[in-house]
Amino acid sequence: MPRPRKRQAGAAGPDKKQLSGKRTKTENSESASVKLENSSLEKTTTFKTCGKNLSNYWLMKSEPESRLEKGIDMKFSIEDLQAQPKQTTCWDGVRNYQAWNFLRAMKLEDEAFFYHSNCKQPGIVGLMKIVKEAYPDHTQFEKNDPHYDPSSKEDNPKWSMVDVQFVRMMKRFISLDELKTYHQAHKATGGPLKSMTLFTRQRLSVQPLTQGKEGPKHGAVVSSLEPHAAHTVAVSTQYQISQFSNGHQHCRTALSLSVREMVSTSVSPPHPSPLFL
Repeated sequence: MPRPRKRQAGAAGPDKKQLSGKRTKTENSESASVKLENSSLEKTTTFKTCGKNLSNYWLMKSEPESRLEKGIDMKFSIEDLQAQPKQTTCWDGVRNYQAWNFLRAMKLEDEAFFYHSNCKQPGIVGLMKIVKEAYPDHTQFEKNDPHYDPSSKEDNPKWSMVDVQFVRMMKRFISLDELKTYHQAHKATGGPLKSMTLFTRQRLSVQPLTQGKEGPKHGAVVSSLEPHAAHTVAVSTQYQISQFSNGHQHCRTALSLSVREMVSTSVSPPHPSPLFL
């Protein structure tokens, strides 16, 4: 039986399917091949919308399905987070230097999307916030832990973790397939999700969704998707039309056509989104 634990980062690789339909672990750590990056981190900045300071957005992956590693169940779903005391836990087990740097860049009250990974239906399921900034990850010193690192010393720890607290479930599940559809469309049209880290650096278990003061605000765009009713015809139409255009006007045309199709099939149209403005 796996011993009780708080949470393990688990596999953070891209979500890939075998022919059987099962997902496979493709990466857990690049620590063997990646050199330690300079500790002077590039500062992340908050951005302003309508005169208000908004926190940075992040995306953090965890496995919602059981998988034993060294006798420890790597499962940690958003429901498990909700069940923790004060709905709060440490986000431990990150062993990728770039993801570790992102952890260290997190600030109090930053918000993070909880992403279910390495499962049948990967995607964004909820929202949490950072309630304690980076401090040493205890699992690096525990010999029986899957993330034990014998090269790390207590007086000079290599790995960090943060504490997160559950905020709420998403109003609807935002699947990897849906995000990928928008990503592909934006690659063709120059939209804001064209460089989303979820697709450009798939192995990272911790990813930024705010890229500097002038960079794309992926977190805001993802948030704008939440109230929209998922509709295969609509998304498909938007994507197909976007393939033949590099202009935003055609994105608006795609949305207009999608709305007409949804009306004709008695489906409520979505609200206007920044994706098409």
